[in-house]
Amino acid sequence: MFPKISKQRYALLIAIAAALFVGYWVYEYAVSRNAIPEGLLQANGRIEGDAVTVASKVAGKIAGIEVREGDAVQAGQLLVRLDDAQLRARVDQAAAAVETLESQLASAKVGLDLLRKEVPLAVDSAKAGVGRAQAALGKAEASERQARLDADRLRDLTAKGFASGQLNERAQLALDAAASESRSASETLVQSRKQLAQAELGGDRTRARKAEFLALQAQLRQARAALAEAESILADLTIRAPAAGVVVARAREPGEVVVAGAPLLDLVDLDQLYLKVYVAEAQIGKLRRGLPARIYTDAFPDRPFEATVRTISSRAEFTPKEVQTPDERVKLVYAVKLYLNANPGHRLTPGLPADAVIRWKEGVPWAKPRW
Repeated sequence: MFPKISKQRYALLIAIAAALFVGYWVYEYAVSRNAIPEGLLQANGRIEGDAVTVASKVAGKIAGIEVREGDAVQAGQLLVRLDDAQLRARVDQAAAAVETLESQLASAKVGLDLLRKEVPLAVDSAKAGVGRAQAALGKAEASERQARLDADRLRDLTAKGFASGQLNERAQLALDAAASESRSASETLVQSRKQLAQAELGGDRTRARKAEFLALQAQLRQARAALAEAESILADLTIRAPAAGVVVARAREPGEVVVAGAPLLDLVDLDQLYLKVYVAEAQIGKLRRGLPARIYTDAFPDRPFEATVRTISSRAEFTPKEVQTPDERVKLVYAVKLYLNANPGHRLTPGLPADAVIRWKEGVPWAKPRW
């Protein structure tokens, strides 16, 4: 047997049930009004960017840092200066070595060019001298032969009494003179041939001088390479922004000594920003890469920014504390990156909270996020 319920208590139970029924339908109506249209999916998160770590290629002491966290920088802008006193001295030394070798090479080239002109002329002149000596020797030998014939005839004539002894002596003197000239012409020919051989050695001197010239050229190339290396290292002491962005971290301060590769600053490219959102496990199957999205911020509530789904995580994770989901009972979510198609005026910056609407069904009209 059930206990009897008084009329007052029964009326109270009826009123409570009616209130619950009305409250349920009011909640459903409110939810239906706030629900985003089918084909759209909303999410929220913070705007982030692919960070670029600015580091030094060489070790050195920081002479100055020109930017601070939060500063916007342009591509090529000066960020950090390392002390360059030693490197500048090295560059000056290398430049002086190059200048010296260039002067030596220029002088060697003049000498080589001159030798190339002198050697053929000297050879031709020596050959001409040999020719003249040979001709003179031939003439002297002919004169000697004639003088010998004359002397022999006069000796015979003198012996027979047909010529005086004085003529015989003159003939003998003429023979002696012709023989002397012949010997002198022969010696001259020998000297001329030696001069020709000496002149022909000019080819060897030319080749030796050319080898010296080529060695100087090699030394100059090496010196120029050393200068280029020193100038390159000197240029590396001036660190510039690789791209436009915002300084999000400053790891070092002036006066510190850093090793090669040590991080100095972190930049975020303002033209490569994305909104990292988290999508519930039950909704992730609706998304694919390439879907369009719109990003809304409190700073620009009526100015949505176009974006595209680029990355969908392959692993689920627990919902981060700062992330809001339509169903607070959702525990596992997937990270999705929505890359901005453009960031006009660089209005959006890393760290800015934002809402996103992703259209996963074509033709569905866009709508603002509804939380």
